[in-house]
Amino acid sequence: MTKQSLKEQLRGDQAVLAPGIYDAFTALIAEQAGFGALYLSGASIAYTRLGRSDVGLTTATEVADTLSRITERINTPVIVDGDTGFGNALNTQRTVRAFERAGAAMIQLEDQTFPKRCGHLNGKGVIPAAEMRGKLHAALDARHSEQTLILARTDALAVEGFEKALERAETYLDCGVDAIFIEALRTPEQMQEACDRFAHRIPLLANMVEGGKTPVKSAAELSLIGFRIVIFPGGTARAAAFMLRDYYGSLHQHKTTLPWQDRMLDFDALNEMIGTPELMEMGKKYDEAV
Repeated sequence: MTKQSLKEQLRGDQAVLAPGIYDAFTALIAEQAGFGALYLSGASIAYTRLGRSDVGLTTATEVADTLSRITERINTPVIVDGDTGFGNALNTQRTVRAFERAGAAMIQLEDQTFPKRCGHLNGKGVIPAAEMRGKLHAALDARHSEQTLILARTDALAVEGFEKALERAETYLDCGVDAIFIEALRTPEQMQEACDRFAHRIPLLANMVEGGKTPVKSAAELSLIGFRIVIFPGGTARAAAFMLRDYYGSLHQHKTTLPWQDRMLDFDALNEMIGTPELMEMGKKYDEAV
């Protein structure tokens, strides 16, 4: 089924709500829930593939591999976290090309120093704004299609303050990027001021992190003040961790899954969700080919 492109969705009158995903399984479930876009979180890849924190340990190859597996399975546009571009301007070009080949609808690039860390952790650093502009120009030059959107993120608020973060966002906008992301806005007033300054000129992204530095609001509320993209990037991993901790604890205690069976999909239900009957029918077609 053909879906509306992310570029088309951003022309609408409501913010695009993109939940976090970290593999083809979570992407498929999110698509079936009806979302118009998805967000491949670098942090969630670190959590689920490495069992580690979001402190720059993942590689561009690992992200591209994860993305390609997702886009092979679903049709929903995916916004992908490209971290710092995984190096300098030339590395950023390789990252953009790899992610575009893997099916990214939008590639997010940030101005942190390397190794980067989660935008809601303390102790971040940022590169000079001029260096980031060079990386953004390199990213824009590297993409093959203008349908592949470039999102510029600044983490300067935690390092240089709110006004400097706004200045960086302004200079990144001038590079010709497709969307802006000012990370870890602290208050509703800062969120409103950012929208007042930019929302009429370029799509702004709001990052909702449960327990993070930005007040968590609904996509409807954020849309009203001007945000055009709303992500809940790590909620999926946090919800899965909460559930699995209880599931494994119950299995260890009771030595059976019986106490959990009203909170699980059974064998047939899971196969229905992932499309096993359709896959088996397709296999029969090829078995009968002559």
